[in-house]
Amino acid sequence: MSRRAEYTDKALAPEAVVSVIKERLGDAVEVVGLRDRKAGSNDTVCFHDLWLRCPKDKFLELLDILFELDFPFFHVMSGNDEGEAVLLNYHFTLFQSSGKASRLGVAVSVYLPKDDLTMPSIQDRIPGAEYSEREMREMLGIAFSGMPDESLVFLPEDWDEQIKPWRRDEAGPKPEQIRELS
Repeated sequence: MSRRAEYTDKALAPEAVVSVIKERLGDAVEVVGLRDRKAGSNDTVCFHDLWLRCPKDKFLELLDILFELDFPFFHVMSGNDEGEAVLLNYHFTLFQSSGKASRLGVAVSVYLPKDDLTMPSIQDRIPGAEYSEREMREMLGIAFSGMPDESLVFLPEDWDEQIKPWRRDEAGPKPEQIRELS
């Protein structure tokens, strides 16, 4: 891994980013979508969005590739109970300092089967991912290996950590534990 520690001012075209990823990871990573994002009175392209689907065992390799292209600006991680699996979406931006029309949003989706809700922590690479990882741990039950702080972020300290509020299965709250908001 040759990681670039700083931002670059030389953006690659979105298609070139896809080529680099495909060259290195082949069909393991699926391109779900690539589109231009337009805005303003002139309806000009302001940035691009790339959606990828990645297996868990290739995620860190993919992240390292992003680091070789530019420092991936991490925004947030989102997650959802999809029934048999939990979906994690990592949201990054590449080429943040290359100018408005060059920015590339990269969303990486990783499906975790419910019998193996583990992911490697990325805090050693991106310390700003801490709160997102802690949120996914407490709300969905994801175990991030190498996570330095597993304390709760949003739930009260006396929360029963066996209950995962965003889960729709037996790990989620029971009907009697849910109250209606007025």
